Amino acid sequence: MRVNEIFYSLQGEGFHTGRAAVFVRLSGCNLTCSFCDTDHRPFVEMKEEEIVKAVAAFPASWVVVTGGEPALQLTASLVDGLHGVGKTVAVETNGTLPLPDNVDWVTVSPKDVFVGAKGKPVLTRADEVKVVFGEQPFSDHPDEGIIADHYFIQPCDTGDSQRNARITARCIDYIKQHPQWRLSLQTHKIIGIR
Repeated sequence: MRVNEIFYSLQGEGFHTGRAAVFVRLSGCNLTCSFCDTDHRPFVEMKEEEIVKAVAAFPASWVVVTGGEPALQLTASLVDGLHGVGKTVAVETNGTLPLPDNVDWVTVSPKDVFVGAKGKPVLTRADEVKVVFGEQPFSDHPDEGIIADHYFIQPCDTGDSQRNARITARCIDYIKQHPQWRLSLQTHKIIGIR
């Protein structure tokens, strides 16, 4: 498996913000988003057993498999291996590819508003939907029809504080008009951790 990095930190976004987590970042993505803040291209080849051993060294039970796009590589056997060492497995995905059935928590972050039809999600159910809002017009259905327990709007970080403030204000206004949505901020960036 091509692994970009494995590291220990706090979940910075969405429903589990602030929770200690082991992050397994898999290399590669099937989309190219202009705002992507992760260089997920470099990798080392690791066997699933090596990944499980590396993850087991950390005390947190929460594991986030992310990328790039983790569905390009994630297998049911890796999830089983992580379960076998007492871990709960969450996946952060753009939703364009199917996932193994044994994942415990699915966060879908649709990207088709940024990349067009190739980014249209195929997943129809998730634990949470986290939509990145930038300066594009708001969609009438930002959830892409995905049924979820939790819906989040996250302001896109453009790297420009004035643009970010405008985007955040738009997100707040949207949520006030659509109260089924909640605000997700990238708290790991705010407090200066990975």
